[in-house]
Amino acid sequence: MGKLEGKVAVITGGATGIGRAAARRFIDEGAFVFVFGRRQAALDAALAELGPNARAVQGSVSDEADLDRLYAAVKAERGALDIVFANAGTGSQSRLGEISVEHIDEIFDTNVKGTILTVQKALPMMGKGGSIILTGSSAGTTGAPAFSAYSASKAAVRNLARSWAEDLKGTGLRVNVLSPGATATELAKEALGEAGQKVFAAMTPLQRMADPAEIGAVAAFLASGDSSFMTASEVAVDGGLAQL
Repeated sequence: MGKLEGKVAVITGGATGIGRAAARRFIDEGAFVFVFGRRQAALDAALAELGPNARAVQGSVSDEADLDRLYAAVKAERGALDIVFANAGTGSQSRLGEISVEHIDEIFDTNVKGTILTVQKALPMMGKGGSIILTGSSAGTTGAPAFSAYSASKAAVRNLARSWAEDLKGTGLRVNVLSPGATATELAKEALGEAGQKVFAAMTPLQRMADPAEIGAVAAFLASGDSSFMTASEVAVDGGLAQL
């Protein structure tokens, strides 16, 4: 029996990369998973891999109506919710002096507003023992050239967990942050190219980028009872990148 046997999970940004790897691990541990994302083709591909214990809902985390549809689908099929992995995120480069309002809005709408809405709309369906996981980033600790808006958004996510742990006192719900470093997702490989991947690997004490499955494994730990005395914590899964 897996450590998530009988649990129901929602994973935003669940069609590709870290979200998809986490969905695979959650299902392997016995969970039923709803993956949520913007691109229907990617969701269809994820479902083909994940099998019968997964469902997909298309939409954006910054759109309240889309999230309402997601949680209505969860309620209709499963009745309640045990795990929320607020993983959807976006980021792009823009140096100080060149940052546009559109750049700020795109990043904060997804990474901050989207995270808040994802969790807040899930709360009525969650009860004692539930786990909320937020995706942070090593950039939220270290900063990065031309990534100030992204880094600031991930620092905000880290504080959401601290503040929400206070708000959730007495509910039996836990909230923690999972902060990856450079991870070899499809998007990262495409954006960085071979040379860029080598640069990020060289910056990391372990001298490589993470496999998405390694991040998914830690998400499963935070979702399970093995992390039952953890809340308001940040778990860095970054190969040491932000720790030295």
